Amino acid sequence: MGSEEAPLLLSAPGVEGCPGCSMDRRKASSKGRIPYKELFFVGITTLASSLPITCLFPFMYFMVRDFYIAKTEEDIGFYAGFLAASYMVGRAITATFWGILADRIGRKPVITFSILSVVIFNTLFGLSATYWMAITTRFVLGALNGLLAPIKAYCIEVCQIEHQALGLSLVNTAWALGLIVGPALGGFLAQPTEKYPHIFSEDSVFGRFPYLLPCLSVSAVAAVVLISCTWLPETIHKHTVPEMGTKIVKAFSAEEGCWNSPRRKNLLQNWPWMSTMLPYCFFSLHDTAYSEILSLWAVSDRKYGGLNFSTKDIGEVLAMAGASLLVYQLIIYRWVHKMLGTVNSSRVASAVSIVVLATYPFMTYLSGVKLSFALYSAAMMKSALATTIITGICLLQNNAVCQEQRGTANGISTTAMSFFKSIAPVGAGALFSWAQKRQDATFLPDDQVVFVVLNLVQLLGLIFTFEPFLVLPALPE
Repeated sequence: MGSEEAPLLLSAPGVEGCPGCSMDRRKASSKGRIPYKELFFVGITTLASSLPITCLFPFMYFMVRDFYIAKTEEDIGFYAGFLAASYMVGRAITATFWGILADRIGRKPVITFSILSVVIFNTLFGLSATYWMAITTRFVLGALNGLLAPIKAYCIEVCQIEHQALGLSLVNTAWALGLIVGPALGGFLAQPTEKYPHIFSEDSVFGRFPYLLPCLSVSAVAAVVLISCTWLPETIHKHTVPEMGTKIVKAFSAEEGCWNSPRRKNLLQNWPWMSTMLPYCFFSLHDTAYSEILSLWAVSDRKYGGLNFSTKDIGEVLAMAGASLLVYQLIIYRWVHKMLGTVNSSRVASAVSIVVLATYPFMTYLSGVKLSFALYSAAMMKSALATTIITGICLLQNNAVCQEQRGTANGISTTAMSFFKSIAPVGAGALFSWAQKRQDATFLPDDQVVFVVLNLVQLLGLIFTFEPFLVLPALPE
């Protein structure tokens, strides 16, 4: 296809000292090689930013219980929902600001500051002595962690067109891995004086703050990543760059339903970008609600339809799901994307995810090896499917806008997604609490109604990936 396969934005002839031009020259001289160094930075930075989001899920039930704010055991899920939602509320308020700022001053400063906020406020969360202190620190952490918008723009800008799917899948895989490894850390390291009394004394700081160790571990990972940000190259142009969007349409597959009109300056008039918001928000709402309900359901008593797991048990399940996700990303995803394409891979993964989720309520009738096999298999499949869905939607979003709008576009989509994700824990916690109180129900008893509602949300997201709801932008082959 010749010159039509050039990067989305070219700075010809190039401006000396401009980091964006330097990155364009680096891509042009790479001869189609994958930018492993830049993608490694993207991966570890995304992982460090996502770890604190769900690190609290395995011990959240016990943390709320220890705050003595819930009047009954059935009310714990209700208060846990607000605690989980506080992070997303903070992020929803500020995500657009961080995206705009990343377009103005660059990706690197926003990414660095976001990682710094994780180091500070995630540690403070582990030191929370009251319910309201825990909510406040989570809210501030969400408000100051503006990494998601610039990191998505960044991974697109360091990759040539043929590697953009790989770059975005790495972001979403690292993010999903963090959402799985985070709870695994929380499950293994929470209440260390009870699990590892020969190492941690009741009189130590970890005896006074039983949930500090997992938070401190996440902060330590973020501190190492913060130092590595020094070598993170900037990608944004410091001068006006001509829009090349209409010249590359032929480089994309016509069979993918390419959008053949120019990408508009006004994002609100960019229907291909706008049309991705609903499926993105519904899938994000589903994933967050699933993460919380899985942990609450697994640790709750069997008389409520749960599995009566310990935090360590659920941590092991999530750790295995995270390991399988890494294997899926490295070996399987590129084949899936090549065979099905961006849109169809998201649709198929969403449909299969509904089937997998429908099996969870029946696991309460299993025990021993059968239960372990069923739960581990379902958790591994669910994490891989979720990554496939979100990667496809994010690829559509980032190819529907030009570089100078990419940070803002990702900021707005992160704001919308965060709003839905802030609803998810509150709704999931309230739904779970209500389901536990209706033990005498004959239609959809206990845990079954929770998973049916989750599947309805997933079904809505799937519906919005079809025309006329979704208008396809130009997609890489």
